[in-house]
Amino acid sequence: MTEIIETADGAVDTLALASRLSDGHIADNVDILNQLDVDDAAAVLVLLPVEMSVQILDKPELNFGAEILAALPRQTATILLSGMSADMAADLVQQLDEPVRDELMQGLDAATRATIRDLLSYPENTAGAIMTTEFVSVPATWTVERTLQHIRQVERTRETVYAIYVLDAYTRRLVGAVSLRRLIAGEPTDNIMALAVREPITTSPLVDREDVARLISKHDLLAVPVIDKAGHVLGIVTVDDIIDTIIEENTEDVQKFGGMAATDEPYLQVGLPAMIRKRGGWLCVLFLGEMLTASAMQHFEGELEKAIVLTLFIPLIMSSGGNSGSQATSLLIRALALREVKLGDWWRVALRELPTGMILGAMLGVIGILRVVAWQKLGIYDYGEHWVLVALTVAAALIGVVTFGSVAGSMLPFILQRVGFDPASASAPFVATLVDVTGLMIYFSVALLILSGTLL
Repeated sequence: MTEIIETADGAVDTLALASRLSDGHIADNVDILNQLDVDDAAAVLVLLPVEMSVQILDKPELNFGAEILAALPRQTATILLSGMSADMAADLVQQLDEPVRDELMQGLDAATRATIRDLLSYPENTAGAIMTTEFVSVPATWTVERTLQHIRQVERTRETVYAIYVLDAYTRRLVGAVSLRRLIAGEPTDNIMALAVREPITTSPLVDREDVARLISKHDLLAVPVIDKAGHVLGIVTVDDIIDTIIEENTEDVQKFGGMAATDEPYLQVGLPAMIRKRGGWLCVLFLGEMLTASAMQHFEGELEKAIVLTLFIPLIMSSGGNSGSQATSLLIRALALREVKLGDWWRVALRELPTGMILGAMLGVIGILRVVAWQKLGIYDYGEHWVLVALTVAAALIGVVTFGSVAGSMLPFILQRVGFDPASASAPFVATLVDVTGLMIYFSVALLILSGTLL
């Protein structure tokens, strides 16, 4: 991999670096530019061949694409923006601040400017927002030979040529789709419709991108056409767009699972104020939730004074309930995302998690009893004359807390989805906080039942 080339005074030698990158692979060049500051990266792009600079800016892996575009001379930036795929160009334009955005848009030709504005008009995270308008389409009256000639002429300006969309010669409505494989295998004189799949799988521009991803996965498509109500093709969503979508969605879910609001930018691009906003709100909510734990312990202060030994097992009880709840939440969030379960299946999930939680709790309860017995018999710690009852209390509490954690953790995603929130918001810290409070109440309630008349 190419290393960063520096001059004698420690500055980046942009000329030498551009010379080396001009023969490099696009993905490797993106990695190199991600290590530079914005001004140096822009200086390197200016020196690279235009086609390579366009391909680099077209890569979603480029961390500071919009900032680099803004740092370029306006004429250069306009040329590169015009050469980019429409969907990526729209993404970068959307990230630009005024007046840079308006200046670049005014420098584009009318057709490109209109295309970008159309793409920006669709709501975020919809098929229309991630589609590209650069696809291959031909009239239904064409032959296989003429279609192949057309592909040879336009392939450099199209995002993909693996699917050819056949349009009605008069209404321009979508009437079929042909894969490149079938086209190559067809007879040159055959009409294109002889090879076409009639009524191809389509989607509409306002469909959520996750639903589009499921559609492509279900039907093993390389691309899916996006059509309007009249059946005209507005653009296509390609499988590489979907891969980027899946990565972005998974990133958001992982961040939510960690107990923070999802960020839209790479880690190093998130400013300190934004980072505080993304993380501070959830931390405050979780902290307020944990304050209920302190309140619960104050409520059982008398029991704690009588049986100090019970405090030794509080971390054990609380963590076990939180862990079981996080397991159940993780399983159900994924199952809901993949449509393996629906909202109406909540009762089936509850009936499944109830015995699962009891069995898992019993397993941990046995381990807890063995731990108390071992420490008592080996002389590591003396739990007092009622140590057998203490062991039973720990075991019974573990069964109750783990069962509650499993059921509560599995129901939270259903509740959040029902009220319109992302189920991923039922993050592990949120579940753990909920189970901590209820776990203490279950633990001390069990202790009162078993130890009443002895330690309590």
